[in-house]
Amino acid sequence: MATDAIFALASGRQPTYRPVNRTVDRVIYSGMAICVYIGFSPSYFRAGMMRAPLPSPILHIHGAVCTLWMLLFAVQAAFISARRVKWHRSLGTIAFCLPPIMIVLGVIAAIDALHRGVKIGPLDPAVSAAIPLIGIVGFTIVIYASWRARRRPDAHKRLILIATMGLVAAAFGRFPWARIGLPPAAGAVTGLGILILILIVYELI
Repeated sequence: MATDAIFALASGRQPTYRPVNRTVDRVIYSGMAICVYIGFSPSYFRAGMMRAPLPSPILHIHGAVCTLWMLLFAVQAAFISARRVKWHRSLGTIAFCLPPIMIVLGVIAAIDALHRGVKIGPLDPAVSAAIPLIGIVGFTIVIYASWRARRRPDAHKRLILIATMGLVAAAFGRFPWARIGLPPAAGAVTGLGILILILIVYELI
């Protein structure tokens, strides 16, 4: 965003504004995209993407759509950084067609994993399927709130960031946590917690 509001207290004063540190914004946004690439690199990106030997055809579509969202996320952040707000808004109208597709595909992929008996670490298939489904519910709520807040740039920016963090959590779950004795589910929660902590610290500073 060009500016972020510092809201006035109940004294009735007009809100003041401060410039956003665009360098830090770029680091946060690009860092999230890099985390997604690292997490899915062995099984998807370096495996040829659509040629990757995934266990189900729906996962190819799911992976392609989520990858497109991350690319749009990076492009939209770049437009704002370059002060191309009109371009950002125009592309945003198209980009918001993706979340409903992502939500449906995510549910189908979770059900498909349940049918294949996929386990997250020591968790049984039912619990393993419940984890992404809970994440999909959270993504749905936050992405809808970001759409409602599209005319309030400060809120819209943060909500989009939080919604995308849920996708990054899936990538964190595929990091090599076993090397330090941490289960994949705990690793995903740890990575997501770190991202949220970074966002809170940044906002406070």
